[in-house]
Amino acid sequence: MKLLLLLSLLTAGAASPALAQTPTTRMATAPTQVQTANGLLEGLITANGIRAFKGVPFAAPPVGERRWKAPQPVANWTNVRPAKDFGPRAMQLPLFGDMNFRSNGVSEDCLYLNVWTPAKSGREKLPVLVYFYGGGFVAGDGSEPRYDGESMARRGIVAVTVNYRLGVFGFLAHPELTQESPDHASGNYGFLDQSAALRWVQQNIAAFGGDPQQVTIAGESAGSMSVSAQMISPLSKSLFARAIGESGSMLNTGFGPVPLSQGEQAGVAFASNLGASSLAALRALPAQQLLEATGKPGTPRFAPTLDGYFFPKLPVATFAAGEQARVPLLVGWNSQEMSYQFLMGAEKPTVNNYTQTVQKLYGDRAPEILKLYPAANDAQAEQSATALAGDRFIAYSTWKWADMHAQTSGQPVYRYLYARPRPAMTPEMGNATAGLAGGVVKQAPSAPKAPPAAGAVHSAEIEYALGNLATNKVYAWTPEDYNVSQTMQSYFANFIKTGNPNGKGLPTWPALSKGPGGQVLRLDVQTKAEPDQTRPRYLLLDQQAGK
Repeated sequence: MKLLLLLSLLTAGAASPALAQTPTTRMATAPTQVQTANGLLEGLITANGIRAFKGVPFAAPPVGERRWKAPQPVANWTNVRPAKDFGPRAMQLPLFGDMNFRSNGVSEDCLYLNVWTPAKSGREKLPVLVYFYGGGFVAGDGSEPRYDGESMARRGIVAVTVNYRLGVFGFLAHPELTQESPDHASGNYGFLDQSAALRWVQQNIAAFGGDPQQVTIAGESAGSMSVSAQMISPLSKSLFARAIGESGSMLNTGFGPVPLSQGEQAGVAFASNLGASSLAALRALPAQQLLEATGKPGTPRFAPTLDGYFFPKLPVATFAAGEQARVPLLVGWNSQEMSYQFLMGAEKPTVNNYTQTVQKLYGDRAPEILKLYPAANDAQAEQSATALAGDRFIAYSTWKWADMHAQTSGQPVYRYLYARPRPAMTPEMGNATAGLAGGVVKQAPSAPKAPPAAGAVHSAEIEYALGNLATNKVYAWTPEDYNVSQTMQSYFANFIKTGNPNGKGLPTWPALSKGPGGQVLRLDVQTKAEPDQTRPRYLLLDQQAGK
């Protein structure tokens, strides 16, 4: 493993002038203090000479009367503020046992970000990456090693990870919240946190050597949905120059936004179950009690709301009108976003079972679905069930985002399909299965061993894209994996720097065309652009969505 890591660093060094400078020269010239608008920060310098500033507040703690309010300004400080440790992560239940955090516990006081910069001073004007974590808007943290910004910083990019409120703390809507709001809105506090972080970046990133005119926002899953949300909102769409989405969007998705009245009804029902007859009573409850209540059976999910403020209209309507942020977009998804069980439950994926499932889901239109997701035999039935499950889960909504932006933005859209399956797990993992959040879920030794994934599962690409394979000790990474990571990270880094992922030594990645006949980059051991064969099935799902 150490040898593979060394080889990967040497390979990256050949492609990145920033790595040619030794840690010694960095440490001699790069101060560990940076003056922000709110006060002086004291960070640290990594072994690779990257300056890191962790746990930097970008908004006041959203506690007490600030619970369920838009993020408020940070109070200034007069002494030097240490920025060497990650701040607490947002309140969340341990829903994904495979998530790996480096933060010190959970807290309502969670609005912190982290900065990694290769700049020696505030005069360098380097491109900036701001990354939003995934986790279904109920889990995740900017401290997760897979999002670590040091690898991107070593490629000449100022990297930022951002915390935002989750679950009931981030997305509760309630009539009293709407009434007290100067914007007549409630919910979407997690999105407002992200927007506040982007404003902090505009105000402060130059001090870290970043260029506020060259900010790229990016994220995976709920983080990718967040990128599309920030592209939609008038609060944010002028705060960045480029966007990257990995598996997820807010266009025609079951994740919302729901009508504000529907979100308010869910909030009232939740409060009633807790015996809280008023907003004041809700705010008086301990955070842990609120959090534990969300885990009880029957508790609704707190979805983003169509509040008329953060979201002026439905996301798909904003894109149809060309009113989104008109910026270059790099977007894609993975070849096995979901298993067939998501579609079929415990049923085996035989021709008969699959056909019956499609008929139940689509009724009179089932023949059209079966034509594009065919089942001539059991093997093909399993393949089609897996494809349809992934499309319904997240691929279709991501396609809709890419397709509409290509049609209405006047900006280039680069679409990928990530297809590299993860390698085998290390022997130390024992009997474990891959978790949805990127790690593993331990199984009893006697449990049947899960078959290897046929494709790239949801979230599998993150460590490859951000150059962080070595931080994940679960998988026995091979030289091929490091080569795939080198390719994918190079595309991402080029896009962050120029708005175009193409560069020397990389297979050509053409931008999407507005209609049929476009090409998609297939990222795998052999990366290449291929004709898009999936458009007919997404157009059919688009008809099903009624949009």
